[in-house]
Amino acid sequence: MIASERINVLICVIVWLANTTLFATEHVSTFNGELYESFAQNEFRDPVTLMPRAGVPDEDVYQYRAAAPQEAVIEEGATRYIETDFLLNRGIETYGFIDVGIGANAWGADWNGPITFNDRAWQGQMNQLYLINERILKADQLSWGGRIDLLYGTDFLYTVSAGLDAYRTYPDPIELSGPRWASSRYYGLAMPQLYGEVGTQELNIKFGHFYTLIGYEVVPAIGNFFYTHAYTMQYGEPFTHTGILGTWMPNDQLTIIGGITNGWNNWDNGLETGRTIANPGYTNFNNNAAFLGAITFSSSDGSQALTVANSSGNELATESFVAPNTAFVGNRTVTSIVYSNEFNEKLTYVYQSDFGYQANAGGDNPFYYETQGQQPGSAYWYGVNQYLFYNFTDYLIGGLRLEWFRDNNGTLVQYGLRDGSPETGGFAGNFWAMTWGLNYLVGNNLIIRPELRYDWFSQDLGNAAQGVGLPFGKTAGGLGTQSDQFYGGCDIIWQF
Repeated sequence: MIASERINVLICVIVWLANTTLFATEHVSTFNGELYESFAQNEFRDPVTLMPRAGVPDEDVYQYRAAAPQEAVIEEGATRYIETDFLLNRGIETYGFIDVGIGANAWGADWNGPITFNDRAWQGQMNQLYLINERILKADQLSWGGRIDLLYGTDFLYTVSAGLDAYRTYPDPIELSGPRWASSRYYGLAMPQLYGEVGTQELNIKFGHFYTLIGYEVVPAIGNFFYTHAYTMQYGEPFTHTGILGTWMPNDQLTIIGGITNGWNNWDNGLETGRTIANPGYTNFNNNAAFLGAITFSSSDGSQALTVANSSGNELATESFVAPNTAFVGNRTVTSIVYSNEFNEKLTYVYQSDFGYQANAGGDNPFYYETQGQQPGSAYWYGVNQYLFYNFTDYLIGGLRLEWFRDNNGTLVQYGLRDGSPETGGFAGNFWAMTWGLNYLVGNNLIIRPELRYDWFSQDLGNAAQGVGLPFGKTAGGLGTQSDQFYGGCDIIWQF
């Protein structure tokens, strides 16, 4: 790590610690942990509700929405070893986790194809060393709070934002010009959340940098059932936003969130990033303000929930093959639907679908639209994920994920970010995957997540003609040669 990078990392850690001290300046006579404990033992807890609900701390339902749908009946909950009475008495919770794992494909390839977070085959990864400082809003009175997250590990590259922990970005992670706090080719530091809140749990405003509302799966490993991610989450959704969000929960069955952000994975960068804007006549071409919102309907007993979330605003589109040194601006809109049904104490079903659109995605390259029957230059992606979870015991949960994802114009799914791939464009076609997994809870703090996964891909004829190869069976620097892949992996999460 060069000196400047070490300084940046040090500054980041100092900011985290400084905010801890700042949060602690407002004294609260006692810390009430009953909210967390009552939620952890609530047999009617809904696994996918995105928004804060009365008496439920934000981190458990908002960002941990894809975790195991029923937790073990543990009276104490996870032991938080780094909490202190000094901070707890002031309403500050300090906690975290470490996630380490390994995975490989049956082809013996060096990389696991388009599986991104755990991309390295037969090489152990510390995916996430995750630290959180949080002050939760009070349920029944006006208060202020906030949260700071730090992520160090191999997953950092997928959570960096332009202007904060990355120098700049184009529309998606594949075109990052470089993270600020990388300590090596594989490891680095990111700050995926840095926000404040004012209000109550029923009505509040959040301002700063925060995770997206879109989709079902989330970045923090502790918030997901599976070690690997669905294609929708990896490629079709934003990870973070920066802006302001208002939350209103008029009753226990309805939650509404809406606000304005800087778009996808962006801290403060505008649309002009040093390249020529090829379509300056596009509506508001230099404005990247975007809408972000969601609405959740829950049943009275919490066993069912339906969430619709949307993000829409201008984004820089992928460079055109015809004009590689120019950038095209266009509206990018993605809408996700998540429905869950906890049939009984043993069985839970979750449905998720995404539909995304990018205007001017291919610039003036006819390959992207000539055979698709769509608006010239635009790109579409959509998919459906279905999850089934079954509690064998209080400590052993099984899960099944069946997914279909279509990258209609080959603008999203690509080889891994770190495998030295040649620039060959993306994969236009249909991706299918079935994943089987277990969550085994050992004591209060340890979770073991083994899984098996089978992926297959049907390539569009026009995409094959571009010479991009296939997504699986790829070695470093070469092209993939296989249309399917069998994968196995396992990780361990320890909370502290």
